[in-house]
Amino acid sequence: MTIAFFSDVHGNLPALQAVLADIDLRRPDMIFCLGDLVGYAPWPNEVVNEVRRRGIPTLAGNYDQGIGLARTECGCAYKTDVDKNLGAQSIAYTNAVVGDDERRYLRLLPKHMRLDFEDEPCTLSLFMVHGSPHRINQYLFEDFPEDSFRRLLEGAGADILLFGHTHKPYHRAIAYEHAGETRYRHALNIGSVGKPKDGDPRAAYLLLHLDEHTRLTEPSSLRSGFVRVAYNVEQAAAAVEASPLPNEYADMLRKAY
Repeated sequence: MTIAFFSDVHGNLPALQAVLADIDLRRPDMIFCLGDLVGYAPWPNEVVNEVRRRGIPTLAGNYDQGIGLARTECGCAYKTDVDKNLGAQSIAYTNAVVGDDERRYLRLLPKHMRLDFEDEPCTLSLFMVHGSPHRINQYLFEDFPEDSFRRLLEGAGADILLFGHTHKPYHRAIAYEHAGETRYRHALNIGSVGKPKDGDPRAAYLLLHLDEHTRLTEPSSLRSGFVRVAYNVEQAAAAVEASPLPNEYADMLRKAY
């Protein structure tokens, strides 16, 4: 079984279209979106409606929650006054252009989803969130302490935890002891479709493969593939510059920071 996961589209319709076209070619068994459909780019309604049209199960991201509730902030951890000012302009613009029906959809999105597998390929629980099981806007970076990750995964009852929010993809296997044997839980950040921050401007998503070789006792048996998809970044950046959004967000698309 192959499952596709994507997250953090952030209103970038060209990036979303490229990712969905690539997913269509690969024909996974299931597709999930882990939130943040809107913000920072000028196509919030188009992105929401494309995901709805396809019937893709989708979580609320912190930005979706902010727009869904018509808030003036998105729960983003902006580090400087300059970033805070840019963020205020982005959420004000998104609140002004999002449709009533699209806002209602964002407001009603669930905060987590769980898939429980029994016997085949093995008994495991897969848990999906936007930020973390604790908070929708918690950042789980790759250097998150291993002991903290172990407690987080155990508390969530997750053998596999999938999340986004940081816009930086990675896969970590966390060892723990169970009934005298070493097992592994997995933490996977699936990256960002519409606003990568890892220096690679291509859109990102994740393919997870569960098959007869999947074992919780073998960390390498859980196969994940991070897919990068080229799209017309300049088209998206030019659209940002032609909109009331700050031009700085166009530069972020071009340079992926």
